[in-house]
Amino acid sequence: MINTVVLTGRLTRDVDLRYTQSGAAVGSFTLAVDRRFTNQNGDREADFVNCVIWRKSAENLANFVHKGSLLGVEGRLQTRNYENKQGQRVYVTEVVVENFTLLEPRNGGQQGNNNMGNQAPQQNPFGTPQSNNFGGQSDSNPANNNQNGNDNSADPFAGSGDQIDISDDDLPF
Repeated sequence: MINTVVLTGRLTRDVDLRYTQSGAAVGSFTLAVDRRFTNQNGDREADFVNCVIWRKSAENLANFVHKGSLLGVEGRLQTRNYENKQGQRVYVTEVVVENFTLLEPRNGGQQGNNNMGNQAPQQNPFGTPQSNNFGGQSDSNPANNNQNGNDNSADPFAGSGDQIDISDDDLPF
């Protein structure tokens, strides 16, 4: 059986991050996904898809995106049910997010939000200068020609003074 969902849309509100009694992080959010066609008035409508994300991914997503952020998600469709206070059975269908991709740069957000995009710092982990010299053309942006290895303007963790705890599960390889 195949149950795969891939969506691209904008967050309608900040991620609602909570913790279960056992301490597992869970984030819930709604993604506004534009339809490919327009209605009779020529307006493009959107679907509002409820999503849920778990554990460290939920914490990371909540830290790096805000209302209006453009986001790509991959996951599976899930339907659950519960009984509400009035004794009625309520069915909820949502996307359980397994992977997400930030689709806009940090300063490319809507309404001047400080969105954290998928733009990596221009300094590589070895402290040696790097250049984006594709096809023999030189990069004219001095921020990208980091010759001294000390440019932290694109580093979201610079100056925080906090230690960063990374486990093997957080690494992409």
